[in-house]
Amino acid sequence: MNIDKEDTELSLPPNYFFMEPKTTKKSKRMEHFSLINAHAAGIDVGDTEMVVAVSPSACEQNVRTFGTFTCDYEQIVCWLQECKITHVALESTGVYWLQLYLLLERVGFQVTLANAKHIKNVSGRKDDENDAMWIQRLHSYGLINGSFQPDLQIRGLRDLMRHRRSLVSDQSRCINRLIKALELMNIKVQTVLSDIDGKTGKAIVEAILNGERDATVLASLADKRVKASKETLLKSLHATWSAQYLFLLKQQYSTYNFISSQIKEIDLQIEKQLQTLSASLHEGELCPVNVDYPRKRSTRKNAIPFNATAYLFSLLKVDLTKIPGISEVSALEIISEIGTDMSRWPTENHFTSWLGIVPNTKKSGGKIISNKIMKKKHRAGQALRIAASTMYQSKSPLGDFFRRKQAKGGPSKAILATATKIAISIYMMIRHKTPYQPEKMKDAQDRFKQAQIRKLESRLAQLKSAA
Repeated sequence: MNIDKEDTELSLPPNYFFMEPKTTKKSKRMEHFSLINAHAAGIDVGDTEMVVAVSPSACEQNVRTFGTFTCDYEQIVCWLQECKITHVALESTGVYWLQLYLLLERVGFQVTLANAKHIKNVSGRKDDENDAMWIQRLHSYGLINGSFQPDLQIRGLRDLMRHRRSLVSDQSRCINRLIKALELMNIKVQTVLSDIDGKTGKAIVEAILNGERDATVLASLADKRVKASKETLLKSLHATWSAQYLFLLKQQYSTYNFISSQIKEIDLQIEKQLQTLSASLHEGELCPVNVDYPRKRSTRKNAIPFNATAYLFSLLKVDLTKIPGISEVSALEIISEIGTDMSRWPTENHFTSWLGIVPNTKKSGGKIISNKIMKKKHRAGQALRIAASTMYQSKSPLGDFFRRKQAKGGPSKAILATATKIAISIYMMIRHKTPYQPEKMKDAQDRFKQAQIRKLESRLAQLKSAA
């Protein structure tokens, strides 16, 4: 079979090799980067030095290294002003960026805090000068998305609430070590009492530290609300006394009392901060707080002692504790992390994505290649997850929603879905100043109940026909 050479050649247009390739709309947008921040600077943050880079057109020596003392920060500000810089981007390394960030913001620069994960340098030799120049270049083309930063008053409340949470965690660890010291002496009172830091537990521990060793006397200190019998309590208090374990018990109990006093002090400071925040939002005048405003009853030992619900209502004009699972402590933690201005997130979808409680969908080739939750340590998102996990036995519509999701995808999917529902409710309430409306979920709850009834009736009819 003879094949002509002309048949094997492709029929191409005469100007094929001179034709420009076709580009889509997306590729056209990405062909050229436009200079957005012409007067931008980048700062690589460290513990002992700050490396600042500006555009070569602004200064011949466009990269300089400064110290980290207050006078060095003032020199950075003066140099940036001499270079006529208006926009500054700095890397969020530890807590070393905070004071420089506040100083630059107070002077009048437009400051952007960049996530270190989002501004990784290109491959090659890494040093602080190259990192600073890379940050400056990215910021000049508008390629750095700034991290969320609250105002000064919300930042103060956030610092106090984070410190309070760490104190509560330290107190829990101290109680565990106290229980271990009792266990080492074979005192089983912690297995009889619901909590060792209750009224009866404290009385017994204090009596032991004061020298009491008689189990009968120790058992007589039990409160009348203790459900265990006197015989069981008496058996649990027979111990093998040891000097070193008594010393450890004394150390842990004194530490527990110290942390408890610290928590009381910080609660007073949180109330003062809420008063200051109220005054800042109302042009320096203290907003009247209705101390008789009804608050949600809490049985937690480390609950807020003052009426935090009244303060939050005066600030937000809505009551977040009406949402099932949201306590006063949870509401304070969430507000201290997100602030009171919901306009920073255009929609509730942006808000839930920022909280890290929705799947991070990644697509390639038109297919979903990943649908996992981002590994993002977000305190507000953690508070919402904890609130959602308490919905397992709730009789509210939100509790029914949790159980439906748990039946389909398991506890982890149910917690995320319920946390997203709670987050959307918080966003809508604060953004539009509307109270919590469980009626919207009540319709779904009724439909679910009717479906369950029909399913059970159908199953019963099948069993009757089979019999």
